[in-house]
This record gives sequence, C-alpha cells and structure tokens, in this order.
Amino acid sequence: MEILIPVLIVVALVVIVGIYLWATYNSLVTLNMRVDEAWSDITIQLKRRADLIPNLIESVKGYASHERGVFEAVTTARAETLSATSPAQASVAEDHMQSALKSVFAVAEAYPQLQASQNFLQLQSELVDTEDKIQAARRFYNGGVRELNTKIKVFPNNLFAKRLGFTERDFFEVSEPAAIAEPPRVQF
Repeated sequence: MEILIPVLIVVALVVIVGIYLWATYNSLVTLNMRVDEAWSDITIQLKRRADLIPNLIESVKGYASHERGVFEAVTTARAETLSATSPAQASVAEDHMQSALKSVFAVAEAYPQLQASQNFLQLQSELVDTEDKIQAARRFYNGGVRELNTKIKVFPNNLFAKRLGFTERDFFEVSEPAAIAEPPRVQF
C-alpha cells in the first residue's frame, strides 16, 4: 500500500502534464491556423487592390498619357505587391505602392475632367474601400501573430513549443513609416 500512493501521484502528475501538453499543442495549432488565415486575407485584399490599379491607371492615362514615369512606378509596385510572399516583402511592397498611388492622385488633381469622371470616381471609391479592408486584415493578422508569439514565448511553453515545430511569426509592419504617414489622397 505504501508504494501505491507514490505511483498514483506520479501517474496523476503524468496525466496532468499530458493534458497540459495536449491543450497547449491544440491552442498553438489553432493560433497558427488563425495567423495563416489572416495572412490569406491580407493577400486577397492586396490582390483586389492590384486588380483595381490597371483600371485606375487606364482612367488617368486617358487624360495624362505623358506621365509615363508615374505609371511605370505603379506598375512596378503592383508587380512587387503580387509577388510578396512574406510580411517583410509585403511591407516593402506596401511602401512602394503607397508612394506610387500618391503620385497617381497628384497627377489626377491637375485634370478636372478626370476628377469628374464617373469611372474614375467609382475606382477611387473602390480603392478607398480596399485600403480600409487591407488595414483591417493587417490588424487581424498582427493580433493573431501577437497571440501566437506570446503563447510560444511564455513559460513553460517556451520549453517545448519550438521542438513541436512552432516558431514565432513576423508582424506585418511598415518598413518606412514616412511613406504611409499620409495615406493616398483619393478624394477630390
């Protein structure tokens, strides 16, 4: 009987540790999936914006076809956005896209007929909506990354999370804050 009590205590501890590991592993998997889903939402919104850009450029080109450098910068930024596969790459692409869009709208300001065009106004509205969705998706992604990274770093999870294949994820941060200090001006 004396040996039974220590065995029961050891078994109880093993069961408690097993349940803890199981619950922690499942919560890490859930958080990892949430971050993946949030990244997918960001890429969908970036693609949506990239799909709007050619239409916007065509609208502006009809009025300001001589502004070739502006259009090339937007085209390059669009390609960079579509090819970004990580938050760091997407962040750099975002900076370039914001700068390029500011240039397009600066050119558009010089053409009152363009500003009155229904097509251009509709594209502006869709772009504003998409920018809002990108910001919301970015906040959701960064919130998920914060939760996952915190769960991985806290004790005792930090002892085994990396061994189970969970690594910290990168936040979707802006690499050049000055580039987005002022959002693209799309209202005239």
